[in-house]
Amino acid sequence: MSAIYNLHKVSDRLACAGQPREDQLASIATEGCKVVINLGLADGKYALKDEAASVTGLGMAYHHIPVLFDRPQAGELSEFITLMDKHAGDKTFVHCAANYRASVFTGLYLFSKGKLDEEGLQNFIEEVWQPNPTWQLFVEESIAFLKGR
Repeated sequence: MSAIYNLHKVSDRLACAGQPREDQLASIATEGCKVVINLGLADGKYALKDEAASVTGLGMAYHHIPVLFDRPQAGELSEFITLMDKHAGDKTFVHCAANYRASVFTGLYLFSKGKLDEEGLQNFIEEVWQPNPTWQLFVEESIAFLKGR
């Protein structure tokens, strides 16, 4: 699994990364992953032809939350947190095209569960990328939303 673009192994049960290739999906399954959550677009430049069929054919659950890179939404984050909670006991792999969306959503999930504070969240994201103004605003608004829950 280590050859997957921008892989960030969070724990033994959670990783986020860029788009895996077909052969890397098989490696993810072999390593015991039970759930794949794709935050990229199905018709994106790096998307696989039929990722859902590939993932489910390998015996893993597949969820797709297409997040537009220039317009992330609070509802998408809420859906993601709900999915993560549903699969809390399962080894989960979260990805998008380059691990930009995935690192933000994964970090915000960890923040929502008290596993990262605000500084830790920012550091977690910046291990992968420096968010542009749209994504930095999304992170800040999401923190405020999550604190108010």
